[in-house]
Amino acid sequence: MNLNGLFNMLTKMFIRTAVDVGVDYAASRGKPEAEMTPEEREQARKARDLAARAKDVSRITRRLWR
Repeated sequence: MNLNGLFNMLTKMFIRTAVDVGVDYAASRGKPEAEMTPEEREQARKARDLAARAKDVSRITRRLWR
């Protein structure tokens, strides 16, 4: 593998990890579960579900652009 290919591979790995960490961080911000009202718990659950779907979409788009 040439140096350019190695650089591209490492860059893609870094970007993928950064996106996953960013999505996790955005979905997990807020109060602890014990301090939440039932409405806030439902909203936090929806945010986690949305984050999981965003990760799935990012994986699919990475596969499409290979």
